[in-house]
Amino acid sequence: MTKAVKAKKHLGQHFLNNDEIALKITDLLSKKNNQVLEIGPGMGILTKFLIKKNIDLKVIEIDHESSNFLKIEYPELKNKIIDGDFLKLDLNSVFPNNFSIIGNFPYNISSQILFKTFENKDIVNELVGMFQKEVAERIVCQNGKNRGILSVLIQTYYDVEYCFSVDEQEFIPPPKVKSGVIKITRNKRTKLNCDNQLYKKVVKTAFNQKRKTIKNALKCFNFNEENKINHLFHLRAENLSVEDFITITNNVK
Repeated sequence: MTKAVKAKKHLGQHFLNNDEIALKITDLLSKKNNQVLEIGPGMGILTKFLIKKNIDLKVIEIDHESSNFLKIEYPELKNKIIDGDFLKLDLNSVFPNNFSIIGNFPYNISSQILFKTFENKDIVNELVGMFQKEVAERIVCQNGKNRGILSVLIQTYYDVEYCFSVDEQEFIPPPKVKSGVIKITRNKRTKLNCDNQLYKKVVKTAFNQKRKTIKNALKCFNFNEENKINHLFHLRAENLSVEDFITITNNVK
């Protein structure tokens, strides 16, 4: 047996140590998606179940020690390991067609992984991932104080589902917080009925002053027909749906 990899704090590594949970996570992947990218496989607790599936699997690992471990333990991964940083990876270069993402994500970059998924929504069909529980709950929140910029942006193009929670003791070393597994699946929306960049700006501005009503949070914008969005002005960003944000964006001058 190859020497176990030591978790590195600066990489946010907490290795899942429960095969039953690992299998449960990998089984969340849709069977119709044949190409899968795993982020941060570590010592391969998800990988060992993924390589048994009838899929084209690639993994990306920033930690050289983990990468070397995988090369020895899983010869099936020959030429399938990308040594590098997912956040710097050109996702168009990974597979010729659309693909799924899976991983026990390092908590220090989990939000950035989702932002990158949003920016690559045309090629990322689904994502199944382990997040800090608080972040996972925020992503799937449809209304209320847990809702944020990322909730709205992800829900614009993806259906979101909170799958299950995972306790601290299931990891080596145990994190200080509980974890949550979510699945996001590309919805049928191909384009917004408004300007994409302006939409993002409106969402971000609204949440940057989330304790204020929309009328006050968005007073830096001028609107064409205020009567069409008057009914939204007394609400806060956390109470608005994706469609509400599209309506507002369409009325910005």
